[in-house]
Amino acid sequence: MPSFKTLDQADVSGKRVLVRADLNVPMKDGRVTDATRIERLAPTIKDLIAKKAKVIVISHFDRPKGKRVPEMSLRPIAPVLAKVIGANVAFADDCIGPEAKKIVDSLQPGEVALLENLRYHNGEEANEASFVKEIAALGDVYVNDAFSAAHRAHASTEGLAHVLPAYAGRQMQAELEALTLALEHPKKPVMAIVGGAKISTKLDVLNHLVEKVDMLVIGGGMANTFLNAQGVNIGKSLCEHDLAETARAILAKAKTSGCEVILPTDAVVADGLKEGVATAVVDINAVPADKMILDIGPVSAAALEAKLGTCKTLLWNGPLGAFEIKPFDAGTNIIAVAAAVLTQKKVLVSVAGGGDTVAALNAAGVAEKLTYVSTAGGAFLEWMEGKELPGVKALGK
Repeated sequence: MPSFKTLDQADVSGKRVLVRADLNVPMKDGRVTDATRIERLAPTIKDLIAKKAKVIVISHFDRPKGKRVPEMSLRPIAPVLAKVIGANVAFADDCIGPEAKKIVDSLQPGEVALLENLRYHNGEEANEASFVKEIAALGDVYVNDAFSAAHRAHASTEGLAHVLPAYAGRQMQAELEALTLALEHPKKPVMAIVGGAKISTKLDVLNHLVEKVDMLVIGGGMANTFLNAQGVNIGKSLCEHDLAETARAILAKAKTSGCEVILPTDAVVADGLKEGVATAVVDINAVPADKMILDIGPVSAAALEAKLGTCKTLLWNGPLGAFEIKPFDAGTNIIAVAAAVLTQKKVLVSVAGGGDTVAALNAAGVAEKLTYVSTAGGAFLEWMEGKELPGVKALGK
């Protein structure tokens, strides 16, 4: 991961600072339903306000594909942002042109503006030089605080960093420092937990991690594919039967790399995934033909908790069971609480990310107790795959 400049090195007093945020937040009927991303942006904006910068927030929202789509306007986000940062937020009806310039020119040091959806213009996703130039004309300094969009080489995530002095915002800084700590320079032993429904979406992640970590825990529906590949009868469980050979290849690579792969030894099974369904705990080699594996069993959870206690670093992406429906959240909850306790004791560095993972940790009530929980979906996954992220590379000194 390249070295990068932070706000501590930025001279922003009286300057126009373009802050690339990710305000692609959940909305319903024109109202923000989850302000997490806005809240995480607050430290950067407050820092810039305190330094008397003129703060200009830019972001995309959804996929308008170069057209003005009223339902994809950032306007409803302005009052929410204002409330979170405790300051007025002016709104510009465009992110370039006379309307944007008028709002930006009216800003006094310590004031904030939010510009309209970048993706109303095709030049954003195409990273067109002319579009980069138009946005850059509105600022003197560029701050990227949108790690979740850093895997895209767009005008606002990559292009601007080449034409203005570029710095990482507080959230970007925290994310990059946490990720470096977890996988690039970790304290060993390192455990990675990778769960979720399908290995087809995480093949690159698994292939990369078996060469980087000491223990790889495979959970969720993905584990069924690996168990099936080893000849285990998994009944009616979710399974990608056509990837059995791929699963065996990953296991072989792990063995060569000295990475211990941990799969469930017992499971919670049921007729189907629904509330109130009758469940049973069975040995992994005794799954009834008419049942589905929906969570790891208590023996697996206890063994995994014990293994975690021997580790110094944990990287987590994906739940261990169908956590959305009780009681199939039990295995994930046990490990989540164990990770939180070890982290709070300062004997474990724990970094987690991915939509389902964040939801599972929130449900377990421990998201705030891990070292770092990333709200970045695709960018977090691509980083776990070992890919270079354009938006991060562009910040390199």
